[in-house]
Amino acid sequence: MIAIQKIKLYNFKKFREFEVSFDDRINILVGDNEAGKSSILTALDLVLSGSRNKVDTLGLENLFNVTVIRDFLSGGKKYEHLPTMCAEIYLNEQNNLDMNGNNNSDRRPSDGLRLLCAPIDDDSKYIQEILTQQNPNFPFEYYSVRFTTFADQPYSGYRKYINHLLIDSSQIDNEYATREYIKTVYRANVDDPEINRHQNEYRRHKNEFKVNVLDALNATLVDYSFAIRSNSKSNLETDLTITEDEIPIENRGKGRQCMIKTEFALRRNHSQKQLDILLLEEPENHLSHVNMKKLVQRISNSAEKQLFVATHNTLISSRLDLRRVIMLNSSGSNALLLRNLPKETAEFFMKAPDNNVLEFILSRKVILVEGDAEFILLEAFYKNLVHENIEESNVHIISVGGTSFKRYLDLAKILQIKTAVVRDNDGDAQKNCIENYQDYASEIIKVFCEPNNILSTFEINVHDCNMNLCEQLFGVQRKTLTVLDYMLKNKAEAAFELLEKESGQLVAPNYIQEAIQWIRE
Repeated sequence: MIAIQKIKLYNFKKFREFEVSFDDRINILVGDNEAGKSSILTALDLVLSGSRNKVDTLGLENLFNVTVIRDFLSGGKKYEHLPTMCAEIYLNEQNNLDMNGNNNSDRRPSDGLRLLCAPIDDDSKYIQEILTQQNPNFPFEYYSVRFTTFADQPYSGYRKYINHLLIDSSQIDNEYATREYIKTVYRANVDDPEINRHQNEYRRHKNEFKVNVLDALNATLVDYSFAIRSNSKSNLETDLTITEDEIPIENRGKGRQCMIKTEFALRRNHSQKQLDILLLEEPENHLSHVNMKKLVQRISNSAEKQLFVATHNTLISSRLDLRRVIMLNSSGSNALLLRNLPKETAEFFMKAPDNNVLEFILSRKVILVEGDAEFILLEAFYKNLVHENIEESNVHIISVGGTSFKRYLDLAKILQIKTAVVRDNDGDAQKNCIENYQDYASEIIKVFCEPNNILSTFEINVHDCNMNLCEQLFGVQRKTLTVLDYMLKNKAEAAFELLEKESGQLVAPNYIQEAIQWIRE
């Protein structure tokens, strides 16, 4: 199976210089907004398509890195310093003489494809004139767009080496995108001789319609007649659609369109022209939770294609195996891979019914807590202690359950996320909170608990630090249970009542104060 091993980008969109290697089966691109997920899919789509029209549609001014253009225009604006833009795709070995060569930035023999945008030397005179102008004006119009293999052989949309498809759910109801999708999957399911036969038959039937149906009408007309369009904008591929239960795909709801398009692209066909690469842009858009689970299962079972999925969805990221995640950060530097995540941790997140793994991955500083009560009150503790909302500090609070701490800490070690664990000592602080996490202790990971074993739970500590407040709030009409017993038996309810009625007066236990101060350092 043909597969992309890595991509290298130079001055492409947000990336000044970027390189990342890929898994042969599934690659999950994860990152915050503007981290570059869509940029990578765009680069893959452009290079694989070999389409100058796609580049023109997007516009070089939108593809070139903004910073490199700004730096050039604010500098000496010398012709010899004009920047170039390049995207390279390195493939697994195909023994294809047309693709194998050292026409790449690694300068070593490899199979691959390349998009290069560079100034046209023959137009240097005109470019020089533009560069001498007073106002900043970059000569995009005098740049060439070249698609070549690593063997320095040109290729185009009519002569492609790899069959691929991009499904962008944000464009799901776009008429042009739907037409291009149908054309691509049609060509992936039919061999070239069969396509030619279909087109010939379609044109013949159009002509027969004119002769058999329109001739009677045209006989009544003088000087003019009706005919059927037969140009490149009105042919078999422009008129094709895909139906489900005889309903055209474009008449389905957005969610169902997403499912149909993805399922149809993933299915195995009997043509020799299988789709090799499938690019999915945020497939979770417009899908219900149930349909998303179906889609994840369908993607997991696909073995014949290499998949690239850009997503913000925790279910997709975790169920498709976190070891296939490529973490992108907003700085545009090289990506972080989770391939070294322990197998049991990856499998835990695949099976965990509800988790916050993507929220954790996208955070810089995190306080992990083990229950609802801690989650409800910690933000108030934070604000009362440092007089600042927790969002302003870029600190996230995530409730994970006490048995899941180590799974998140495995991620923290790889991604270098500063993480404070706040947990109960459960009657033995040394064993449960120190010895249990000694393999994780570092400059970025620290466990905080109450050292006094008598104060074994969060509720006992809150009551101990806010005794008068708790007695006043919960002691009224209390006949059988003590206030502390009530708080222990109704943890979330008691915490919510404290937040609602006394949030500004709450005092955090010492170990929580220490965690807050440490995470802010």
